Amino acid sequence: MPGKHQHFQEPEVGCCGKYFLFGFNIVFWVLGALFLAIGLWAWGEKGVLSNISALTDLGGLDPVWLFVVVGGIMSVLGFAGCIGALRENTFLLKFFSVFLGLIFFLELATGILVFVFKDWIRDQLNLFINNNVKAYRDDIDLQNLIDFAQEYWSCCGARGPNDWNLNIYFNCTDLNPSRERCGVPFSCCVRDPAEDVLNTQCGYDVRLKLELEQQGSIHTKGCVGQFEKWLQDNLIVVAGVFVGIALLQIFGICLAQNLVSDIRAVKANW
Repeated sequence: MPGKHQHFQEPEVGCCGKYFLFGFNIVFWVLGALFLAIGLWAWGEKGVLSNISALTDLGGLDPVWLFVVVGGIMSVLGFAGCIGALRENTFLLKFFSVFLGLIFFLELATGILVFVFKDWIRDQLNLFINNNVKAYRDDIDLQNLIDFAQEYWSCCGARGPNDWNLNIYFNCTDLNPSRERCGVPFSCCVRDPAEDVLNTQCGYDVRLKLELEQQGSIHTKGCVGQFEKWLQDNLIVVAGVFVGIALLQIFGICLAQNLVSDIRAVKANW
């Protein structure tokens, strides 16, 4: 109609999604950098940074790897999502969404494999724990991790206390001069609630006793079985945590892709 003007709204980048993605990722970036710094500091304290070959010397798992790997991934993702959103950089946003999508599908594939190949996974877990039992005294971080697991799940060894025969300090051979011969670590012991001071020698010579006698002193169930039982008892909580993480990942991917679409729409009008 004459006298009236039509106004066409040009496409624009949504500020809400942009700054939400920026804020969300800056938290991840800072946390990732913190984990990475803790891991590198721990390696520095153990002399690994001055002797890289020490990484391959340990027969079991070095728990510091968890901090370094998780911190590294979180730092990369946080940087890409944070800078990509702030600078409206489509390359970084695409990298962020593809990388996050890849992690999501790896988690999904792992979950399916664990469900389908339960027996094989159980055997691999037994092997993994026993390899770490062998290296128990080789690394203080690994030692603390094993002690924590055995105390938390009230277990001893992968299948039982006799798995500690694999460790040179605890095995029952006649040639073993160690005072810990035929024993188990203190974390296998049944704790007395009235005991104020931790008795680190409670596992000495315990495997020289009959199995029924051992039950009063140490946990005789293996950690693999106890871990499976814990998973069954806490299945809803564990499933809820994984579903929550998956939804966050999907939300982040959708947010990044939506921001890329907005940026492209704006650029198309230049």
